[in-house]
Amino acid sequence: MNINIKATNTVLTPAIREYIEKKIGQVEEKLISPQDTSSHCDVEVGKISRHHNKGEDVFRAEFNLTVGGELFRAESQQGNLYAAIDEAKDELSRTLRSSKKKKKDISRRGMLKIKNVLRGLKW
Repeated sequence: MNINIKATNTVLTPAIREYIEKKIGQVEEKLISPQDTSSHCDVEVGKISRHHNKGEDVFRAEFNLTVGGELFRAESQQGNLYAAIDEAKDELSRTLRSSKKKKKDISRRGMLKIKNVLRGLKW
């Protein structure tokens, strides 16, 4: 999987880069099939201006994951950069799991209709 990491209004340290790659790796190994080599992830982390939250630091993490031509997106804002990354990763995992379940349910409904048609035929 290709991973592009961009930092806005903050410095992208090797520790942050490693943490993001670790989190994306967890999503990749659990929810993306190994046959799919076209997956691509754009990650943007940064600090939002102090103006909007009375001087407090607010960090933002955004994941845009393309798998098999589908775009999955997750975004989070937290007071801590690592918490924002964790929450965005969890949201991305939920979205991928939901999509995978939906595809499985659609194929099961189709097979059920075929089965019912075959039951109705008299041999």
